[in-house]
Amino acid sequence: MSEQAGEQASELTVRSGTVSDATTVLGLFDDAVRWLTARGQTGQWGTTPFSESPKRVLQIERWCDSGGLRLAERYGDVVGAMVLLPDAPAYVPVSGEPELYVVGLVSGRQAGARGAGRKLLETAREEAVAAGVSRLRVDCWAGGDGALVDFYVSAGFTRLHGFEVGDWPGQVLEQRLRRHP
Repeated sequence: MSEQAGEQASELTVRSGTVSDATTVLGLFDDAVRWLTARGQTGQWGTTPFSESPKRVLQIERWCDSGGLRLAERYGDVVGAMVLLPDAPAYVPVSGEPELYVVGLVSGRQAGARGAGRKLLETAREEAVAAGVSRLRVDCWAGGDGALVDFYVSAGFTRLHGFEVGDWPGQVLEQRLRRHP
């Protein structure tokens, strides 16, 4: 195989997902919880795997059935998932303008997942522009060392405002987009 063909084969691709992908998406979140817990970083999602929480299972099934599920794949394996919806979650102030909102983003922990989060965010930007909206928002856990907020800033988002859900600190971020004329 040529070097160029090898590079193309390893490229990340993104596809739409459905409720039939819920088990796979739950697996990604379970792996992320295990990875965070092993590092003593339990503030974001706790220590219980998503698949063991009926509330989380229902949330993931609803996301997967929303029409907004996007899956990043490499070599045919799902290495990341994102849910992109036209409305922000209830705990985030309503936008005064049309937008798309990343309500969930997770990537695998394996080496093949490298770049999956950025690829999914690139897809979100492309879909927002194609939909004619000029704003893409996301929120994330703002605790710990702030690395997750820094990730979104490095991906082109700017901080808007912080919030709390109970004792869970969050950060809303946005990215302004150019609409097609």
